[in-house]
Amino acid sequence: MDLAAFDFALPSERIAQHPVRPRDAARLLRVAGERRDDFFMRDLPGLLGPGDLIVVNDTRVIPAQLEARRGMARIGLTLDRELPDGTWHALARNARRLHPGDTIVCAGGLSGQILARNADGGVLLRFDRAGEAFLRALRAAGALALPPYIRRPEGPTEDDALDYQTMFARNDGAVAAPTAGLHFTPALLAAIAARGVRRVEITLHVGAGTFLPLREANLETHRLHPERGEITPPAAAAINAARAAGGRIVAIGTTTLRLLESASSADGRIAPFAGETEIFIHPGHVFKSADLLFTNFHLPRSSLFMLVCAFAGLARMRAAYAHAIAKKYRFYSYGDASLLERA
Repeated sequence: MDLAAFDFALPSERIAQHPVRPRDAARLLRVAGERRDDFFMRDLPGLLGPGDLIVVNDTRVIPAQLEARRGMARIGLTLDRELPDGTWHALARNARRLHPGDTIVCAGGLSGQILARNADGGVLLRFDRAGEAFLRALRAAGALALPPYIRRPEGPTEDDALDYQTMFARNDGAVAAPTAGLHFTPALLAAIAARGVRRVEITLHVGAGTFLPLREANLETHRLHPERGEITPPAAAAINAARAAGGRIVAIGTTTLRLLESASSADGRIAPFAGETEIFIHPGHVFKSADLLFTNFHLPRSSLFMLVCAFAGLARMRAAYAHAIAKKYRFYSYGDASLLERA
């Protein structure tokens, strides 16, 4: 199977540039044994049942876009992920101008030293501060790294600072939002809880690699950028208990599902997890962790579209996306949503 199987034509006007308001007014396409598109997000509680468990990603998006200087040279950086030793991997424009030992300086005095330059156009660097001091400096110096399909010629707006953050955001570290979570509101969560559906939070810090196109036609040789995640022992226990009691596990977003599959044993039991995952899910993958997937509509030829095709079936998802385009659903980060049953 190659990339052409995951291609489709998407009119540019179907790409959402702003979210609907309120968030739970987005449309919802249900893809199960049959396809139904007469739902909105506010109808989600009725599609779940007592004993089900929704699993959400509580990562918080950081302002990962930095403009830096090395001497007189201007360098654009997009932070990708923090490594266990406190260094950062970042994607760099004009990376050829950077060499190990170079010092870069950002706004507000934040600076870092280049430790290595990678073949993927990235660099490894160590900043001059860490922890909360680093986050304070980053909030002053950085900007949101919005996806390239959200057109902001003048840069992210004040609205984006709120819109591109889920209500579950707790743990700083993501470059991109886990966008399925953008649809939820306090009122919607209250209605879900009233149905007897519980919630548990796990963390996957979405990296800059999520914006990169797949370049290799052969899926078997393609590798995804690593992303850092955590499933705490209490979270793992709650997921396992819900499954043992007969409840369905509902992954809220592809990031959540990737982490659950990374931590899942052959019998579907979830183990505590803390580390990086490079899991690449495409058709042929045998899912063990989730029964339903709630997710947005994804880019053609992307790893995320491959994941939903693996989960719900390639033919079914190609037909669902063609239907969504014809019915004028809104695509990508600020777009509408789908609820998928595992094939």
